[in-house]
Amino acid sequence: MEISRVEDIKIPQGEIHIIKDRCKGCGFCVEFCPKDVLEVSDEYNAKGYHPPRVKNPDNCIICHLCELLCPDFAIWSTLKRGNGGSIKGEG
Repeated sequence: MEISRVEDIKIPQGEIHIIKDRCKGCGFCVEFCPKDVLEVSDEYNAKGYHPPRVKNPDNCIICHLCELLCPDFAIWSTLKRGNGGSIKGEG
């Protein structure tokens, strides 16, 4: 088995999806995102809360922490198309 170089590792990139009207503005996803992907938006949703918005989309590594913390199931992340995250030569 060959040990790969750090330069050969491709980190997966995620895409964040938010159901704005389901959000109650608790801010857990914004506060605890390890890559600072989200911020509180200036807009209001149907409930009168400020939902999060994606400010640094390229920083998402699909850790799914936002999903786990959201009490309203208003946010989730998926693998960005064409970005599988692998080691060169393995797929």
